[in-house]
Amino acid sequence: MAADIQGLAVLHYDTPHFDVVRPGQFVLCAVSGARIDLDDLKYWSAEFQEAYRGPEEATASFLRHRGAAFR
Repeated sequence: MAADIQGLAVLHYDTPHFDVVRPGQFVLCAVSGARIDLDDLKYWSAEFQEAYRGPEEATASFLRHRGAAFR
């Protein structure tokens, strides 16, 4: 279970910041599963409460949640 990973932070994502619920050094990308150090975290979704490694993963998640036909 991801919550049992040592150093994994739990965050509440908001706009334009996030709040630390449980301290840690990193979060996991919701798309790739890659580790993202908190100092490097720049992409997340307040709506979906997910972190992303970069813009490609953020876009992929949006399309997964909303569908490619979303307008």
